[in-house]
Amino acid sequence: MKKNPTIVFPKPKEVVLEDREIPVPNEGEVLIKTTRSLISIGTELTILSGRFPPDSAWANYGKFPFVPGYCNVGRVIDVGRNVEKEWIGRKVASYSPHSSFVVSSIEHLRVIDRDVPEDEVAFFCLGEICLNGIRRGDVRLGESVGIYGLGLLGQLTARFCWLAGARPVIGIDIARERLDRFPKRTGFFPLNPEEEVVGDKVSELTKGRMVDVVFEVTGNPHLIPREFEILRRQGRLVILGSPWGPTPSFDFHDLCNSPSYTIIGAHNLSHPQYPTLDNPWTQKRHFELFLDFIYNGDLDVKSLITHRISYKEAPTFYLSLLQDRSKALGVIIEWE
Repeated sequence: MKKNPTIVFPKPKEVVLEDREIPVPNEGEVLIKTTRSLISIGTELTILSGRFPPDSAWANYGKFPFVPGYCNVGRVIDVGRNVEKEWIGRKVASYSPHSSFVVSSIEHLRVIDRDVPEDEVAFFCLGEICLNGIRRGDVRLGESVGIYGLGLLGQLTARFCWLAGARPVIGIDIARERLDRFPKRTGFFPLNPEEEVVGDKVSELTKGRMVDVVFEVTGNPHLIPREFEILRRQGRLVILGSPWGPTPSFDFHDLCNSPSYTIIGAHNLSHPQYPTLDNPWTQKRHFELFLDFIYNGDLDVKSLITHRISYKEAPTFYLSLLQDRSKALGVIIEWE
C-alpha cells in the first residue's frame, strides 16, 4: 500500500498530488516522516511557470515531471544499514521535497537541537542561502545596503545585514504586503519605486554616498541594470536570487568597468563543502547560526509566515500563486 502523498509538477502550470511508494532507506540513510515544509516561491514558481530558456541551467534542473521542494522538517522513523538506531525519533531538517515520507543521507541531515517551532525551522534552507550571500558580499559593520526584492530571500537578507551591523538597510519592492512586512525598527527603510524616486531617497538616507552593497533578489533579469543606480563607485552587487533568464544588452563598460563595480554570484552551492580554518561557514554551520538567531530572539521569522495550508490544498494553492504571488511570503505546508 502506498500512502505517500507527494506534490508533483507533471508539466508547466500543472500541479497534482501523487500517492507514491514510501521509500526505503539505503545504507547511510534515514526515513523521515515530514511534519512541515516551506514553499520556496521563487525557485518553485520559476519551474512551474516553465518560462526559463530551454538551453539554460534552469532547464537542466527543472525537468518534468518535477518534484518540488527543498525545505523539509520532520522526524526520523527508520534507519538504513550502518545507521545507529538512536537516530529514530530525532527531529531533523533536510533538503528533501514536498512529500509525506522522504529519505536523506546522514551526511546531509540538519539535526534540530534547539527548542524552535517547526514552522520556523522550515525557513532554514533560505536562511543558509542568505547567510552565505552576505558573507560572499562581505557586508561590513557600518556599510549601507540596498535590497531589490522583498520576498523571503530579501526579507531574511535585510534582517541578517542588520545583525551584521549594516546601516541603513534599504528594501525596495512594489508589493504592499512585502513592504508592510519589512522590519519597523531603527535602521530599516522600505521604498516603493512607484511612490518615490529610489535614487533620490537612497542619496538622502546615505548622505549622498549611495549604498556599499546591492542585493539582487527579484529574480527578474530585466531589472538588474537599474539596480546599479543606487550603488556607489567600487561598490558590490550580489546576485543572491536566481534570475530566470539572461539580461539583454548588459553594458559591461558603464555597469562594471567604468565605475569598477564588483559583481558577485552567491548561489547556495557556493558554500564550502567542508570547513577550513579560512572558511568554516558550511551549510550546516550556517544552519546552526540560523537556529541560534531564532532561539536567542535575534531573528523573527514567524512574522514572515503568511499562509499555512494542508498538503491536500497544495495543487490549488500553487496555481493561485502563479496568478498573484505578491501577498505570499512564508507558505508552510502541514503534513500532519
